[in-house]
Order: sequence, then structure tokens, then C-alpha cells
Amino acid sequence: MNSESHNVPTASEQASYWDAWNAKCREAELPPRVQRQAEVVVGWLKRIRRENLRILDVGCGTGWLCALLLPFGAITGIDFTSEVLDRARSRMPKVRFITGDFLQTDLKEEFDVVVAMEVISHFADQPAFIHKCCESLRPGGYLMLATQNKYVYERRAETQPPSPLQVRKWLTARTMRQMIETEFEILEVTSVCPDGYQGLLRFVNSIRLNKLVAHVVPQSRLDEWKERKLLGMTLLALARKAPAGTGSPRHNA
Repeated sequence: MNSESHNVPTASEQASYWDAWNAKCREAELPPRVQRQAEVVVGWLKRIRRENLRILDVGCGTGWLCALLLPFGAITGIDFTSEVLDRARSRMPKVRFITGDFLQTDLKEEFDVVVAMEVISHFADQPAFIHKCCESLRPGGYLMLATQNKYVYERRAETQPPSPLQVRKWLTARTMRQMIETEFEILEVTSVCPDGYQGLLRFVNSIRLNKLVAHVVPQSRLDEWKERKLLGMTLLALARKAPAGTGSPRHNA
């Protein structure tokens, strides 16, 4: 299945699409896959061992993740959707929400952490997105990025073609790594929520086979193995911007 959207819709068309999508798919409840993404991000933040972080949530949508980030410091969310952000401001007055195009907005400060949950796939210029994330961070700051796993999504029967009003450019684990490491040192790459039943995944995720294996290895352990092998629906990467005075990024995963 082709995941690419070839004709780039206008900014206003995309904003209207995502306003409606967020209202339908994120304001009422969060699917398990999204909850698992949040668990990974919160775990990474706990490892930093600070509670006064300046965190930027790029493509924050309804602000669902901003609410979970508040215990870690001062939170800024940015998205070009206006209606869902207006409602988010009323729900979360402690969060600073910015309506605007991330690539074009002067944020006027450097952050300790930039979080981007399944956002990069909706930018036509993905290298520019990574560069902007790097520019938004202080030296030594962290990028926590999630994106749809192209390998898995293209092997799911449920996957639908993209709307003509959205940009959709999924990444494989390899292309995600290559893009990030042009600006960052990669510290960790993982995935969440194994899925897919075509090609090799038909064997890996076979219900009958998994039930047999579960007699020896608990299903939770088996799912953890699949996630480490990057067979989850969502890829997640933790990366660090080089500290001041050091050389080019190094790959350390």
C-alpha cells in the first residue's frame, strides 16, 4: 500500500483536517497505542531526573500529552489547529499553547526537551523538521520522537489510504535513524504495539503460533521482544543534541 501523499495540501486545508481529526480521535479517549507512546516518553523523562525542564510538544493537537508532561516542568505546545487548541487552553491554563506553523514560528527560547509524537510523517520537508527541532533545543537537549512504522503499517489490512487534505510520509526504522543522526546522537530506538499480518509479520504475529509460544514465553515477554526488534506500529527514538563545544553528532544506539 502506498503511504505517500503526492500533492501537498495548503496549510489551511491541513489545519482544517487536523482540527476535525483531533476532535474525533483524541479528545474523547486515547487508543492503547498512544498510551504506550506516552509511557515510553514519561519513562525517558524520569531518567533525566529533573523537574524544571522546559519542554516543547510539537504538533500537540488536543494537548493530551502536555497534561502528562506538566510534572516535569514548563510546557509549551504548538500546533496549527486553532479550534482544538482553544479548547486545550481552557482545560490546561498552565500550558502555553501556540497556534502556528512549527517550521515558521520563532519560539524565542531554547528548550531542554522537544517531544514530537507521530508528527514528522505529516511534514513534507522532514529534514527541515529535524533541523528545526535541533534549533529549538539548548546544547545537550533531548529529542523524543515517535512516528508511524512504515514497515508495519503497509502490512496491516486495516490501513486506509491518506486523505487528500493531509501529508503522509511514513518512515522505516532505517530512514528515521538516518534523518535523526544528521543532527543528533541517537541514544535509543524502540517501538510499541506489534501488529501486521502480511509478509513476515503473518508468521511473527500469527495468533495460533503466539498461543503455542506463550506456553513457554509469556505473551508480554514476546511482545517486548517484537518491540525491541522494531516490529511495533510506532517507532520511538531518544536522541541528544551535541553539548556546546563538541563535534558532530555520533550514533550510539
